[in-house]
Amino acid sequence: MLVIPAIDLRGGRCVRLAQGRSSEMRVYDWEPLDVAKRFVDSGAELIHVVDLDGAFAGHGSPNRSIVSELVRKAGIPIQLGGGIRSVDDIQELIEQGVSRVILGTLATESLDALKIIVERFDEAVAVAIDARDGRVMSRGWKSMTESSAIELSAKVARVGVKRIIYTDIARDGMFSGVNIEQTNAVARSTAISITASGGIGSLDDLRTLNEKRNRLVDSVIVGKALYEGRFSLKDAIQTATRL
Repeated sequence: MLVIPAIDLRGGRCVRLAQGRSSEMRVYDWEPLDVAKRFVDSGAELIHVVDLDGAFAGHGSPNRSIVSELVRKAGIPIQLGGGIRSVDDIQELIEQGVSRVILGTLATESLDALKIIVERFDEAVAVAIDARDGRVMSRGWKSMTESSAIELSAKVARVGVKRIIYTDIARDGMFSGVNIEQTNAVARSTAISITASGGIGSLDDLRTLNEKRNRLVDSVIVGKALYEGRFSLKDAIQTATRL
């Protein structure tokens, strides 16, 4: 199981939220590029970047120049989510070198548009499904939709999406462990690759996920626990590769 460290950007700084609430944001005064290099030195193969300014505002994010720098200098692939809501935006990011673009709101609002995007960009596009109490949230986790996570997962898989990043918002940043039951349910409904996200707080959480995950759950995003020093990325990678 691949461990993917996360960098969340707000105003050019590394931050972490609790349960997706911008009011519960902790700022880490670390340079994003330094963080990325630290992750690379610890064995990361992919970095997950979230542009929170883009997610909350939907446009005009000040973090894009930082993303470009990460792409140029990190030395490993970067996947990016947050406020990406047009074909032109996706094209520009891929041309800049982003290896995978993650769509959230767009996927919840127009499956027809998503289908066209997937036909054009294929595996360079993934879908983030973020749920609270099983219901999908959009617009920076502020708007609850009518869809359940299971329903939307099946729909995006049918239009050709190859990967879903599933987050239980209630667990995100809370160190309470991944919602394995729901994550596995998403995997069963899709038959495509799933990245688990939200809740990893200890190496035991990683061990439990590794032991109980559906075979399609092939990766996990880890963020706040690394910034809080609960374990090292190197130890996380070693733990997640043991069966």
